[in-house]
Amino acid sequence: MVKQERALRTRETLVRSAAEMFHQEGFTVASLATISRRAGVSNGALHFHFANKAAVADAVEESALARLRAVTADGPKAADCGLQRLVDATYRLARELSDDVVLRAGFELGGDPARPPGVDLRGYWQHWVRETLRQAGERGELRPEVVPEEAATAVVAGTVGMEVLGTRQPEWLDPRTVGRFWRLLLPTLAPAGLLATLSADGVDTEAPEE
Repeated sequence: MVKQERALRTRETLVRSAAEMFHQEGFTVASLATISRRAGVSNGALHFHFANKAAVADAVEESALARLRAVTADGPKAADCGLQRLVDATYRLARELSDDVVLRAGFELGGDPARPPGVDLRGYWQHWVRETLRQAGERGELRPEVVPEEAATAVVAGTVGMEVLGTRQPEWLDPRTVGRFWRLLLPTLAPAGLLATLSADGVDTEAPEE
C-alpha cells in the first residue's frame, strides 16, 4: 500500500512537472530529462510510469479533462437556471485556467499541431455549452428568437478566445473580463423577466466590481 501511494504521488508529480514544461516550452521543445529533473525524480522513475513523451502528454490531457469535468459539474449550490449555471461555469473555468497549470497545459496540448489528436478539451467544453443551452431553450430560458446552437457558438468563441489569449495575457482570465462578456451577451439571450434574476458576475464567484 505504501509503495502504491508513493508511486501515485510520483506519477502526479511527473504530470504536474510535465504540464509546467509543456506550458513554458511547448510539447516539441520540452524534454523528458527536463520533466524528470523538475519533478525531482530519475529518468528511470519517469520511464516506469510513461513509455515516452507522448504518453506523458496523454496523461496531462487526461488529468486536465478530469479537472474540466469538475468545472462543469453541478455543485451543491448549483443554480436552478441553466443560463446561470453556464455563467457560473465560465467563471470557474477562468479561475482554474489561471490557477491550475495542468488544466491550462491540457487545453494548450489539444491545440498543438505537433501532437496527434488526443483528448479534446475544447471539444468537451463546446459540447457541454451546447447541451446546457439546448436544455435552457427547452425550459424557456432563452428569448424566442434565440437559436441555442447559435448562442453556443457565441459563448464557445468568446470563452475559448479568453482561454487562448489568457495563456500570455492573464487579464483575459480576470473575473472582470468574464463579467464584461456576460453583461454584453446575457441581454441578447435571456427574456426580460428572467434577465432580472440573473447575475452576470456569477453566483459565489467573488467577481470584483468594475
